[in-house]
Amino acid sequence: MIIIESKLAEVLALHLGDGSHDGLDKGLCVMEAVSYVAGEPWSDHPKCACPVIAAFMRSWNDSLPNDVERDRLLKPLIHDLVDSKSTPRVEERRSYLALDWLVRVFTPKWLDMMPALAKHAKALRDLEEIADMAGAAAAGKIVNAARAAARDAASASAWAAASAAARAAAAAWNAASAAASASAWAAACAAASAAFKPTTEWLQASAIDLVHRMLAVQPIVAMGAVA
Repeated sequence: MIIIESKLAEVLALHLGDGSHDGLDKGLCVMEAVSYVAGEPWSDHPKCACPVIAAFMRSWNDSLPNDVERDRLLKPLIHDLVDSKSTPRVEERRSYLALDWLVRVFTPKWLDMMPALAKHAKALRDLEEIADMAGAAAAGKIVNAARAAARDAASASAWAAASAAARAAAAAWNAASAAASASAWAAACAAASAAFKPTTEWLQASAIDLVHRMLAVQPIVAMGAVA
């Protein structure tokens, strides 16, 4: 599929927003931008895009705290997401890459913020790469143990913050606003943002790398067959 350069220039001049939209005049998320520049009917599920990567991008798009961050992180990926759809085998491999990242990268990074959970973070990192259902099942047991430990070690609001990357600061802000005055809430917002920023920025860079690694998975051509 050919990218319509004029439409790409148009979306790059706009801000990406959260959620879905009825049309360009109402705003757009990253996957709606993909459908638009590919010349497809307006949708956040463009047919030209890999459904695995598209699902990841929609979640990431909506979890980012503001349009500026969406523009900075997601706009550079729009071009490469067009025509990313591939074979079922490729999509399966990409889905395991995403699962492996979630289990062995994303979750341990948040667990690192609580020293009491260090052994659980290490247990997740030490897992073999998740590349099939057997690996996913084995990882599930370690993930459940880490989740239980985290719930024991922290309040429900702290666990919510530790389990949602880009929503981490927002979760803390919401908890702070319910318990403090306006001035105290502002101070809590600043403190939460500063505390989470290094982890959030590290994971954002890691997520970009993940998308590139998923895009790099291509069909294997052997003996005239494509897998």
